[in-house]
Amino acid sequence: MDFPRTLRERRTGRRLSQLELAGRAGTTQRHLSFMESGRSAPGRGMVVRLAESLDLSLRERNELLLAAGYAPVYAECPLDGPELAPVRSALGHILEGHLPYPAVVVDGRGGIVAANAALGLLTDGAAPELLGPGANAYRLALHPAGLAPRIVNFPAWSRHVLAATAHLTELHDELAGYVPPLDAAPAARDHLGFAVPLHLRSPFGELHLMTTVTTFATAVDVTLAELRLEAFLPVDEPTAAALRAYAERGSGDLSPGDRRPGDRNLGDQSPGNW
Repeated sequence: MDFPRTLRERRTGRRLSQLELAGRAGTTQRHLSFMESGRSAPGRGMVVRLAESLDLSLRERNELLLAAGYAPVYAECPLDGPELAPVRSALGHILEGHLPYPAVVVDGRGGIVAANAALGLLTDGAAPELLGPGANAYRLALHPAGLAPRIVNFPAWSRHVLAATAHLTELHDELAGYVPPLDAAPAARDHLGFAVPLHLRSPFGELHLMTTVTTFATAVDVTLAELRLEAFLPVDEPTAAALRAYAERGSGDLSPGDRRPGDRNLGDQSPGNW
């Protein structure tokens, strides 16, 4: 990577002037201009300050350090390794505690690393190749063989997914091909006034769900910093009742003795082997 070009692209991508970034990083505009032109080589501390001032992700901060010729600062431990055992335990408690409502943990590229049993109701009927180890939550949501045919407000809700994949160019381009144009005046039921809900057909009736995202705010490990726990919450009582009924059928089964693809939790397999 070319450090001057990379630094300039990161700065302009965030619509910051050289003067603004220099002020944030505690240097001068002249010095920053010299770094962007290659006339001045920054020290390790300066690169770290620039990365923090640009609010880069931990992965991007490591990339900027490498571009400047320095070793990465932030570790990237495997999720199934001993270093992140407390993380796996915490995620397990959160996923189980969220029942009977669905919840899923994804990595930085949308790969599903863990989920609770309630997710099975959302993924019911999805093609097997979109489920299991290596499954991508974003592709599962928008693919014609995934959740898409059952999403009532698909044009509006799919924008939420596309926005989350803007930084994943190849995946974003693929998913954009599944999404129809959004009407200039979306229906009133396509939003709650404060959020875009998910209206999903299911064997237990139409579900009306909103989502929340949880991250580890103080993470200094790349893997941990990129984990996102997306939890689905009922918008109305009929949806809450449907989710309770689904859970009461026996560990999330749609019918007694009939476990469907997609019903996974941390009791079945560990994160990273979903």
